[in-house]
Amino acid sequence: MRLIEGLIKAIRKASTHNAEVEVAPACVLWPDKDRQWETAIPLLQAELPELVCLGDYAPEKRTGPAIWLRCLIARTTEDVTLPEDRIPVLYLPSVSRQDLRAIESCPDHLKPLAELQYRGAIWSQGNAKDWTILAFLKSDQGGLGLDVSQDNDAKNAMQLALTRLLDEDLNLLQEKQLGKDYFNTLLTGGDPVRDLLHWLDQGDVFKDSRSNAEWKAFVSVCKSTLAFDPQNDGILEGVKRLAAQEGPWRSAWERFCEAPKRYPGIPQRLCQCPMPPVDLLSDVQSHGGWPQWNEEQEESLRTDLLALDQCTAHDGRTRLLALEQSHGPRRNLVWAELGQAPLAMALEHLSALAKVTKTSIAAGTAEDMAAAYQHQGWMADDAVLRAVAESENAKDLQAITVAIRAIYQPWAEESARHLQKSVDGTTYPGGTCLSAAKPVYQDGDCILFVDGLRFDVGKRLQDLLDQDGMTAAESPCWTALPSVTATGKPAVTPVRDKIRGQEANTDFEPGVLETGQSLKGGYHLKKLLTDGGWTILDPAEHGDGTGKAWCAFGDIDHEGHERGCKLARHLDGLLAEIRDRISGLLDAGWKQVHVVTDHGWLLLPGGLPKVELAAALTEHKWGRCASVKPGVKTKERLYPWYWDPNQQFALADGISCFKHGEEYAHGGLSLQECLTLQLKVTRPGASPSGNLIEITDVVWKGLRCTVAVDGDVSGLVLDIRTQAGNANSSVVLSSKPMKNNGTGSVVVEDEDLEGQDAVVVLVDENGALKAQTNTMIGKG
Repeated sequence: MRLIEGLIKAIRKASTHNAEVEVAPACVLWPDKDRQWETAIPLLQAELPELVCLGDYAPEKRTGPAIWLRCLIARTTEDVTLPEDRIPVLYLPSVSRQDLRAIESCPDHLKPLAELQYRGAIWSQGNAKDWTILAFLKSDQGGLGLDVSQDNDAKNAMQLALTRLLDEDLNLLQEKQLGKDYFNTLLTGGDPVRDLLHWLDQGDVFKDSRSNAEWKAFVSVCKSTLAFDPQNDGILEGVKRLAAQEGPWRSAWERFCEAPKRYPGIPQRLCQCPMPPVDLLSDVQSHGGWPQWNEEQEESLRTDLLALDQCTAHDGRTRLLALEQSHGPRRNLVWAELGQAPLAMALEHLSALAKVTKTSIAAGTAEDMAAAYQHQGWMADDAVLRAVAESENAKDLQAITVAIRAIYQPWAEESARHLQKSVDGTTYPGGTCLSAAKPVYQDGDCILFVDGLRFDVGKRLQDLLDQDGMTAAESPCWTALPSVTATGKPAVTPVRDKIRGQEANTDFEPGVLETGQSLKGGYHLKKLLTDGGWTILDPAEHGDGTGKAWCAFGDIDHEGHERGCKLARHLDGLLAEIRDRISGLLDAGWKQVHVVTDHGWLLLPGGLPKVELAAALTEHKWGRCASVKPGVKTKERLYPWYWDPNQQFALADGISCFKHGEEYAHGGLSLQECLTLQLKVTRPGASPSGNLIEITDVVWKGLRCTVAVDGDVSGLVLDIRTQAGNANSSVVLSSKPMKNNGTGSVVVEDEDLEGQDAVVVLVDENGALKAQTNTMIGKG
């Protein structure tokens, strides 16, 4: 019961009478000399339709002068109609019971009501005094018997909070000690900390949006709970105490940290305040509440990162790990969430980079290096991208770049050179078109080609797919050489056995084996796919899940060439689009989506080191590879072309580039460019149509039940139970596997069950329910 309901019950009880010996009172008079209840009257009238008020004539508010009230009681007015089954209640503001009793001295405007005290009832205390709010709440004789403070502050607060108090649960109120703090908290909306933060954020705007009573209640709550006077101490003193986080202010600070973007004005106000002195012992705990301190720490970290350009790789890693110890805790501060600690955020990834690059992978054979890279080495590339993604401006990017170049560049250079040396004079693990096996695909397979899906980026995509409920099985794969799209894309198609290199090719573009037509432009590649029974899906198409399909999607490589290291900031968005594309294909009914790519890439903020290769020596030159003119001798290593081993090309040594200032490049021989990740993506529990398995028809012939199912029924068993989740409640002779055509039938054993309700269920080999529908045995 709400308090307002208890109040109404008490008012109506005043009209109680013995109908056998008493006449029903004409009305219930409710005198209220101090007008304590006046603010609650509109609320009461909504739930007490017989309540009318003495006052100026306003029938829409059920208010009027004494003579009008007399007419209401007599049921002779037409402007207001009172319930026939209720005794009218007359609320009399500024009138006491004594005013009515002294008829001779009663004011003229009350005289029409004076005689009602004899043929009506008066709602008052047992001692004939008017019911005050305090008396009604506290008294156990006609009141509510609550534990209420009687001091003046509590009295004032309860009157201000009356309308909020009426909506409170009486059972909960009986368990509380009701004082000024409770009533003020009610008036401020029951969440004083939230109101404090809004005031610190908005200032006068907050105050102006509150009534005078609400503002007074807010000030009172702050005084009692925080020993702080918003009115006199001021808003800047408030934010200073908030940042200090001492005593009761700690909970207010934690509340601010939960959703700091709701209060954008607080950091700005903190910047207006002088910060406490900083000494050698100043730390996150003592100064973490101040944006100025966090900014100073960011500047200090920036200086330390820029100084790494003077360090060896070993010393750089040591310094980064030490900086992580000092600045890592700042990532837990509110300033990091507000984007004001980008270098501290980047440091998490830079320290991870330091740990990974501490271990060299430049050892053993190419396959040994691939194993080490798959185990941990790829995390270095991932850390570089994540660190760069944290930069918000050129100054931050410069500091992050220096750190990356100090420890990552030597590691990547060393591994690339060792890989190139290990392959020199032997066979490249990716082989050539003559040694590569033709992949096998089945109906229901869709191949999704993603240009430039580097190994670490493939790992990130795999995580996104897993989070979305898909399963992505990974297969490491060496790309075709050189690691460019013209060579690599045809090599991952299902028709690569119909493709070969062209004579005197200089742009790494193969052609159709039978005709020699170049695949440049894509027309002839699409024709090979179509002739091979593959459906080509445009980016906006999903197909119907039948046959086999090929599609291309994703702009990773394009964005890399366009943006350089800034690709890192856009990578998550690009991968989200690819994830959604894969999800759409599976929803369309494809059993599995094979994600393939042509190559990876090198990315180094500030630019890859440049190596000279005279233009006069080459036919074509890209960032990391070049076709050399016939008969020309060069110091660069030469490698056989994937599509024609008799044709050779030059690759830049290490991670160097033939062009100046390239931050993003591919075409060479490094693990980042040449070891990629192919993914086979499925969605467990999905049907070929992409929807959940659905029982579409249930037919009974006698006690034999035949069902039809839409979806992949392989491995599913049909049963009928009285309780869907209880296998022991089965009523059939034996459950039966579903047929490949999506139908199945079972027989109920007991004839006495005919006409009873049951559930048709489909379960998998583990007994898990996959679909169910209600039925009536033998009916339908």
